[in-house]
Amino acid sequence: MTHDSLSSRALALAPTQLYIAGAWRESANCERFDVLNPATGEVLAQVADGTEADGLAALDAAVAAQESWARTAPRERGELLRAAFERVHELADEFAALMTLEMGKPLDQGLGEVTYGAEFLRWFAEEAVRINGRYTPSPEGNLRILTLKRPVGPCLFITPWNFPLAMATRKVGAALAAGCTTILKPAQLTPLTSLAFVKVLEEVGVPPGVVNVVPTESARSVTGPIIADGRLRKLSFTGSTPVGQALMKECADTMVRTSMELGGCAPFVVFEDADLDAAVEAAHQTKLRNMGEACNAANRFYVHESLIEEFSDRLAESFAQLNVGDGLEDGVDVGPIVSNEQRASIAELVEGARSQGAVVLTGGCEREGGGYFYEPTVVTELAPDAELVTTEIFGPVAPIVPFATEDEVVEMCNASEMGLAGYVHTGSMSRALRLAERLEVGMLGINSSTISNAAAPFGGIKHSGVGREGGSEGIEEYLETMFVGFTDPFADA
Repeated sequence: MTHDSLSSRALALAPTQLYIAGAWRESANCERFDVLNPATGEVLAQVADGTEADGLAALDAAVAAQESWARTAPRERGELLRAAFERVHELADEFAALMTLEMGKPLDQGLGEVTYGAEFLRWFAEEAVRINGRYTPSPEGNLRILTLKRPVGPCLFITPWNFPLAMATRKVGAALAAGCTTILKPAQLTPLTSLAFVKVLEEVGVPPGVVNVVPTESARSVTGPIIADGRLRKLSFTGSTPVGQALMKECADTMVRTSMELGGCAPFVVFEDADLDAAVEAAHQTKLRNMGEACNAANRFYVHESLIEEFSDRLAESFAQLNVGDGLEDGVDVGPIVSNEQRASIAELVEGARSQGAVVLTGGCEREGGGYFYEPTVVTELAPDAELVTTEIFGPVAPIVPFATEDEVVEMCNASEMGLAGYVHTGSMSRALRLAERLEVGMLGINSSTISNAAAPFGGIKHSGVGREGGSEGIEEYLETMFVGFTDPFADA
């Protein structure tokens, strides 16, 4: 199979219209926006540009379908998700290529996201039939307490550009399993994967109105009226902290329930007793996965002063050997940054550090030619409060800072207002347990490079968000608990 053939099949997989109430249609104003290939800067497709009227039409459809979908048997909901899981795997090559084309990640990483993203469909297919309440006597014995789990209701999902399949499946899978109808507003930069996913849901038989998708170039004009409407009952957003904070304020007026998976600034800590080979490999993987464009990517590296020189040199050597290029090409390790604006932000952070005396061991520059490429970069001689250390980079840049004691590094880690993920490498189990209790993060990897799994709760604390996605906890975000009190049935016996 040629790459040209795969690209053509991938693009053919994705509709370019809105999907509302079970029909593919143009936007109310019949306008479209361009979706670019970050490896070339060229236009891949033009997608229907949703309007306020389209957003409210999608809400109308979700509200109309809510009661019947909530009454659909859990097993039936689960079987539809299972069918979608299988269909996504059948189309794995096309989905992977589509993500490479519109987002930039190398094809093998696209295939990895297909596996990861589809797993949420299988996981929540199984969780759909495990929604339980309880029945128990009150402590006084005069009541019987019955609790029911009911779907929250119509949901709005605003997803990011960096994992366009997994972020959709993680939200939609949980909501559908719980009996909620949905509106998906994909990222402007990467709408094609979400459109292809919704097409799969249509193909496997998800009823009209249960899933709606409204891509748009003007997110606020579409999502604002939906949130303010009063019929929306749930918003789940993945993206930056400032946008998440603004959305939470909007939701307060109508008391819309929220889940927020926001920014990260994950510390990666290497203690003096760590396995250095494993630590360097893990640092390489967790920094460069998705070109560093991941909220749970290692963002700041704290290395014990006894190891920092060797660790830095070895990480820089591994970065320098990587092949940067179009993710569809054979042998490419690191694809393009998603946009020219994002690349400029990365370059500005690195140049700012360099101007203040930081040392760039490798990389630190844009690649010449077409596309939005930035070389994998290792930076040392940084102060703990340097902007490159304290800012979420969202790119292939590893800033390294030395530390001397456990207390010192815990203080540096916890100084951030973010608290999504963290990584610790140590040979001491006692230290690992101490760090699990001391570090202010929602997720912690011990001697590992990845912590994401459909069976585990994903989410952070502090300014990194509220709520959890995935795991048995994930479906609870889409359920309300109702209490019914019965008089003691033995009172008249």
